[in-house]
Formats: sequence, structure tokens, C-alpha cells
Amino acid sequence: MSATDSTPNDATVVYESVVTGVGGQVEAFLDHGLLIFFGDQSPAELHDISVLHSAGVAEDGPRPGDVIDLGSTSLEVLAVGDVVRDNLLNLGHLDLKADGRTDAKLPGDVCVPVGQLPLLQAGDTWRIRRPQSATTPAKDAP
Repeated sequence: MSATDSTPNDATVVYESVVTGVGGQVEAFLDHGLLIFFGDQSPAELHDISVLHSAGVAEDGPRPGDVIDLGSTSLEVLAVGDVVRDNLLNLGHLDLKADGRTDAKLPGDVCVPVGQLPLLQAGDTWRIRRPQSATTPAKDAP
């Protein structure tokens, strides 16, 4: 299934990637509401704690109000630190925290609602969708 097949017409995919590997410690971090991503070209010492991935679409990083799809789980982005966009586009690095914060505590944090984050597997796709403006007039509006 392509990004356009599974993306609502009112959203644009700004980042999409396929999981290439999942480190042995990733599941333990999930219990603490943390999911760490790194591009699959990252140093080997980061592989054990990371979801490794290879981006197919890398146009932008997340913004508050965007939606992150992790396999079949969709999460609204509540807050984004100052260095998130550069880290994601340059290194494939993202720290996803299910802490419910509306202000990022650290410059690399991406905050989503409190809840269980999914354990991704190699071959899974994850993406960042940006909803279009809700101000589009209805067809029968004057």
C-alpha cells in the first residue's frame, strides 16, 4: 500500500520511512513511553536502543497538530523541540515521548498523548501526516 492509498485526502505526508531493524532494548524503552528512531546509517552503538529506518519521503519534520502513524497506531503531535526537524532530516533521529506534554522538555523531544507506544517490526512503515487547513469551504457554500 502506498502513502497515497492510506493517507486521507485532507493530509499531506511530510515524512515516510520503512523500519529496517529494531534494537534489543527498544521494547524496554516503550515501557517508559519512549521510542527512539535513527536512520539505518547511524553508528552501531545506537542500534540497540533504536528503531532503524530508511526514509522514502523526507520533506519536513513534525509540527504540533501533525499525526504520526506508527504501523496501525496514529498519534497527534502535541509539542516539538527546537532541533527535531534538523535531527530528523539530517540523521533520521527522532525521540518520540508519550508524555502528554504541550511544551517539549528537551530540544529533541516530540511529545504525543500519554499511552502505550507500539513495538514496530522490520518492514513496518511509519509516517508524519500534516492535516490541511480546516477552512476549505464546503461545495455548496456561497
